[in-house]
Amino acid sequence: MKAKSIQGKSVQEIQAALLQSMEDGFKPTLAIVFISVKQDSEAIVSILHKEGIQIFGSTTSGEFISNEISEGSIAIMLLDINAAYFKVTFQDTGNSSVYETAKQFGADGKKAFTNPAFIIASGWLHTDGEEIIKGIEDGFDGEVPIFGGMAGDDLALREPIVFTYGKSSTTGLVAIIIDKDKINISGIATCGWKPIGITKTITKSTGNIVYTIDDQPALDLVIKYLGLNLDNEISESMVVNLGAYYPLQLERENAPPVMRTAMLGNKEDRSLICAGTVPQGAKVRFSLPPDFDAIDTVIDECTSLKTENHNEADAVIMFSCISRYLSFGVMTSEEIERVMNVWNAPFIGFFCYGEFGKSKAGKHEFHNNTCCVVALKEK
Repeated sequence: MKAKSIQGKSVQEIQAALLQSMEDGFKPTLAIVFISVKQDSEAIVSILHKEGIQIFGSTTSGEFISNEISEGSIAIMLLDINAAYFKVTFQDTGNSSVYETAKQFGADGKKAFTNPAFIIASGWLHTDGEEIIKGIEDGFDGEVPIFGGMAGDDLALREPIVFTYGKSSTTGLVAIIIDKDKINISGIATCGWKPIGITKTITKSTGNIVYTIDDQPALDLVIKYLGLNLDNEISESMVVNLGAYYPLQLERENAPPVMRTAMLGNKEDRSLICAGTVPQGAKVRFSLPPDFDAIDTVIDECTSLKTENHNEADAVIMFSCISRYLSFGVMTSEEIERVMNVWNAPFIGFFCYGEFGKSKAGKHEFHNNTCCVVALKEK
């Protein structure tokens, strides 16, 4: 497998970069497209389709093929994988539940390959990531590797989109189903966040909506805990920043904590709308703002993944939470560069609203405020 990454700030720049990439005889069969909602995704899809290239596409909240982060642009990874080794599939939830839609993905994977793996992107941020994981596994009838991210929309929090040729939706799912007997795929979901304060209890929640923590209104407790004035006007940007800097660590037995980020606050019932399920009765802790130790943890776990799997990579994909970018600031470029240096392979990534992957001691599940890195290598 050969891979090349290209980037541009317009359709014209991408078209020129695509033609240049193929001047040496390179003939990609698959394109991973990470694109701002400000760009013309339909035009990009049309250009790629005319070259016989299948498309896995997602809008973003920032995209990159190097440690130079772009916003409002287009990033594409082109791969020349044998078309028999993968399948691109798309489903819109429509009137179905996200679970039923994801279950169809799992069934498609079981039908396509004996030993499949999934790289996925999902649309609107209110989609329950845990239900996507559960649906795919139930459709496959067993555990299966699942990596990916929830689409972004430049932090407008209105209309993230996933797409392929002829299909796009804010409530859709798109997947690359990979034949693991032909392509080695390995990945890690890692964050490096450190807990702070005492353990608290989620005393009332439904799905991803947290109403009370320790019997106090969730929004009020978070704001008061962080020393802010409740009399101030609570804006959505304030809630997003609180979630980015002080995410909740959801504690579990016999598994590492999973991160949950507050994305929206309901001023009427004082609840928090998180980017993933927070079960009633769950134990949680707040997290400290990140420092360079968090990046070191990510790099150590990526290095361990490479060493343990004894694998180089033909291509590397990063799904990184937009909350990391908000909280890491300029440190984000260092994290990206150091991840790239682990494999020294063609690279692409974007900032998303939630991540799918496997932590070092956990299983494949849905994460927030996490960096999910995926390495591909043809056998």
